[in-house]
Amino acid sequence: MIGGDSTEPKPGKDWAAFQYEIYLNGMTGAVPRLPADLTRLEELAEARLGPGPVGYVAGSAGSGGTERANRAALDRHRIVPRMLRDVRRRNLSVELFGTRLPAPLALAPIGVLSIMHPEAECAAARAAAAQGVPFILSSASSTPMERVAETMGDGERWFQLYWGKDREVTRSFLSRAKSCGFTALVVTLDTPLLAWRPRDLDQAYLPFLHGVGTANYFTDPAFQAGLAKPVHEDRDAAVLHFVQLFGDPGKTWEDLVFLREHWDGPIVLKGVLHPDDARRAADSGMDGVVVSNHGGRQVGGSIGAADALPGVVEAVGDRLSVLFDSGVRTGDDVFKALALGARAVLLGRPYAYGLGLDGQPGVEHVIRALLAEFELTLALSGHTDAAGLTPEALG
Repeated sequence: MIGGDSTEPKPGKDWAAFQYEIYLNGMTGAVPRLPADLTRLEELAEARLGPGPVGYVAGSAGSGGTERANRAALDRHRIVPRMLRDVRRRNLSVELFGTRLPAPLALAPIGVLSIMHPEAECAAARAAAAQGVPFILSSASSTPMERVAETMGDGERWFQLYWGKDREVTRSFLSRAKSCGFTALVVTLDTPLLAWRPRDLDQAYLPFLHGVGTANYFTDPAFQAGLAKPVHEDRDAAVLHFVQLFGDPGKTWEDLVFLREHWDGPIVLKGVLHPDDARRAADSGMDGVVVSNHGGRQVGGSIGAADALPGVVEAVGDRLSVLFDSGVRTGDDVFKALALGARAVLLGRPYAYGLGLDGQPGVEHVIRALLAEFELTLALSGHTDAAGLTPEALG
């Protein structure tokens, strides 16, 4: 549950003070390297980075209708500010899966981040740790999980699982992740197959076929056991083996028993949009769900994630932690998602653009700007506690 009473002193960072830091730096002539309006990041990334990498991050399934639906679903909800309320002290902290976090935000799992910046997942993970928000490492990362864990120190980290065909590789991934301090398991359900993604297809661009985004697999003993030769001796064979086991369209709800047997921490199912699926998750002993359509990257013509959120919250909000992603770009988007019942949001594309444009400082800028805007929106709308937001805050 989201913790904290609105009368308590605000824990952790004073997120809203970021704007004054910027203004004070301006007294010396310094301006931010990245824009305060995070919706501009995609345009900047398009101008500065290669079409393949940008297309891979920015692209969507089909015509892009689902990504547009995500934005439309959030934009349909409007905040109704309330006046003459004491908003001097705000509490953004949340408790998720037994851990107190300074804000209702985590960095979503994004694979192959080396296509955006040479420091890849390590830079993004350090940024998350520096700001106190969880970093969710993708199975398809460019950097082995052990190295990411080392670079994060004590930073909160969760591991995202692409649930493939080989049980021994899955078992090994879970063991490795637990050993290096990943506390929650986020299982992506909506990618048993790659979707039809025109931007990638038009560039014939799939990083995995070049051995990018395969670091966790190529360093895994169970994966290596399935190869005739070591990875460095026959990289093409290793890539082929990866492609053959990556997705599994045969998985069913009954297979969740295997994950629970091999992971003793919280398990969160990502990609849930229907209330009945949320109920199945709860009945299967899961700890949370992420209401998400993969940022529009998997099913063209899908329901907008924010349109699905209230139904999922109504179905299981008293049984599971309901998280949200897909379409979040601004602080007011965070406000709306929480008001609709999410306990926290996962931020995806904006931090990838920040990484591509300015490495670790770029990711930190994105985190701080988003949370500063959220805290200011919270206060200026007459609210002091993220836990106090309800649908009545929206028009």
